[in-house]
Amino acid sequence: MPGLIVNNVTYLDPESGEFRPNTSVRVENDRFVEVTDAPTTSGADDVVVIDGGGRTMLPGFIDAHVHPVVTSMDTKAMANRSQTRIGIETKTILERMLRRGFTTIRDAGGLDRGLGEALTLGLIDGPRAFRSGRVISQTGGHGDLTASSENPQVCGCGIETDFFSRIADGPEAVRRAVREELKNGADQIKVMAGGGVATPTDAIDMVQYTEDEIRVAVVEASNRNTYVLAHAYVPQAITQAVEAGVRSIEHGCLLDDASARLMAQHGTYLVPTMVVYQQLKKFGEVLNFPSESMEKLEFVLHASNAAVETALNAGVKLGFGTDLLGETHDAQSDEFALRGAVQPAIDVIRSATIINAEILGRSDDLGAVKPGAFADLLLVDGNPLEDLSVLGGQGDHLDVIVRAGKVIKNRIT
Repeated sequence: MPGLIVNNVTYLDPESGEFRPNTSVRVENDRFVEVTDAPTTSGADDVVVIDGGGRTMLPGFIDAHVHPVVTSMDTKAMANRSQTRIGIETKTILERMLRRGFTTIRDAGGLDRGLGEALTLGLIDGPRAFRSGRVISQTGGHGDLTASSENPQVCGCGIETDFFSRIADGPEAVRRAVREELKNGADQIKVMAGGGVATPTDAIDMVQYTEDEIRVAVVEASNRNTYVLAHAYVPQAITQAVEAGVRSIEHGCLLDDASARLMAQHGTYLVPTMVVYQQLKKFGEVLNFPSESMEKLEFVLHASNAAVETALNAGVKLGFGTDLLGETHDAQSDEFALRGAVQPAIDVIRSATIINAEILGRSDDLGAVKPGAFADLLLVDGNPLEDLSVLGGQGDHLDVIVRAGKVIKNRIT
């Protein structure tokens, strides 16, 4: 890979929140090796040099909650869609994420090993991905996509598996399910700790799993030097998951003061996902999202803003996630504006960079432009602290995108 030098940019440092004009960076292979306040050069012949013309430079964004394999909001159609077609559709979704400036994603369920390998090998020109593999769910939980039945086929082994979930009941079944996902290369584990919108048989206010079952997942993940993220909305589900040791709560829309204080005490992160509810409300019926799910949507639709404020007041650190499904993936960057309505712009940018890097356990590698980190950077035509909309759309204001030292987009002449 040729080297890369980017001169004459204004670095918006997410940690300090300050602009650093006249910044230059030098990249070798896939890492930053020099960040200076003066133009830099290289004696090598195969070096790409970009003059940023004073544009704002940011680290590449991280989305900590995505489902790129959910390629349609019509869940009945998804159930009958071939894996080959899903893989091809997922390729397009991932490549469009990168072109919106998301150089890293955390898959929150469904991205299989083959797609992960295709990303690593460059067969898909998308973000680097941290896979959760199949989600771990109880029978009748948020990961159980089957309809209720008078004559269910009960598996004596204690675990049932589909492309998205492992349905496991009891601590030992959960232990086996988690071990299987980790054996298959999952970077972290996701458990469904409470009710959700998209599944047919669980109420939003339902608490799922016991603390012992979640704790088993946490122990098994920890034994592999990784962690558990937990889907949860209501305070009881959040509290149980936090006390069991999960690293992050996903969504958390119905968070209250007590559960927020507990999260802060344990250092548990919250990953809000505002944009998914907006998009479900706007397009759910048109795109055949199940009517039962549309009814449940009303319970959480307008709660996200209050949950974010509650978390911030308690001192909880907020990551950045989107959770979009099917035909709505292109609204990913709308999350910036939605979060900007309840947080200062710099804090939204911190969530999508340094805080998400903390959640992933990769602060040395991701979320900042610094020597030793992966060379992920964006050059923005505009000032995102004055107007977060320059980070929106389909990367319309991103003139340069670099992931791991590779120039993905460059429209500077």
